[in-house]
Amino acid sequence: MHVIATAGHVDHGKSTLVHALTGSDPDRLAEEHRRGLSIELGYCWTTLPGAGDVAFVDVPGHERFLSTMLAGVGPAPAVLFVVAADDPWMPQAAEHLAALHALGVEHGVLAVTRSDLADPAAAKERALAELRRTSLGGAPAVVVSGRTGEGLDQLRAALADLAAALPSPDPAADVRLWVDRRFHVHGAGTVVTGTLPAGTIRVGDKLATGAELVRVRGMESLGRTVAEVSGVARVALSLGGNVPAQLDRSGVLVSPDRWLLPATFDARVSGDDAQRLPERPLLHIGATSAGTHARPLGDDLVRLSLESPLPLRIGDRAL
Repeated sequence: MHVIATAGHVDHGKSTLVHALTGSDPDRLAEEHRRGLSIELGYCWTTLPGAGDVAFVDVPGHERFLSTMLAGVGPAPAVLFVVAADDPWMPQAAEHLAALHALGVEHGVLAVTRSDLADPAAAKERALAELRRTSLGGAPAVVVSGRTGEGLDQLRAALADLAAALPSPDPAADVRLWVDRRFHVHGAGTVVTGTLPAGTIRVGDKLATGAELVRVRGMESLGRTVAEVSGVARVALSLGGNVPAQLDRSGVLVSPDRWLLPATFDARVSGDDAQRLPERPLLHIGATSAGTHARPLGDDLVRLSLESPLPLRIGDRAL
């Protein structure tokens, strides 16, 4: 399986495009349909020739839902970046691109949508110029209309090429699953979902969340019941044991006794002067946001103290 997140300005057609690619509507809430914009993360999947199963994490584009967007793109290895042909380069497109660059996302496809409403040439040229300044500088561009279907075959081919070129994660890696959704299912109990970047989870495994251990009672991936799944994958886990209330979008499940939980760590700062960081910045990593206290150690080095410890390792990237 491959996992691709969307990104781009609000109302530029991300959800419409995912619907056209998969046949499923990523907007689940009545309010999303009423307002015509995504509020929560949406999940759909399809099969692409030459690439197999591809799951999409559809993120909201509105500035008020930036933390939700980061929860979707944080664990995903690739992005479908969407810009509308009939709209200029917009603030949330720039903000999403800056976030993807900071997270080091290098694999993606640019889709210039709504080609049935305007000549896409100018929007494509501007978007490619912006992407060239970032980690997504090598992304190909496809002109498409989710409404008429123009360009969808070319987009599917580009996404299949993207998925086939993604690095293969280690199935034996230690598990770290950032939870992006929690709900209750009658007969199954507490269910959490997330994007597994590496490692393998099996039914019967015990996973740690803070000081608590929970057991994987059952598991689904892409709507199918499975006995095990390896990253990269979208997965839903039915959990048994004492499931803490805080295991929601701010939570994480890890292999027991394999992760340190630092409360304080030093981080290299890129793009901003560490001396100008706020005293209490909000840290976004994986699908979680965490309050911190910042102590600058130089122009590009800061010591961060977390309000709650997180499973971190050298090389992790965060915002």
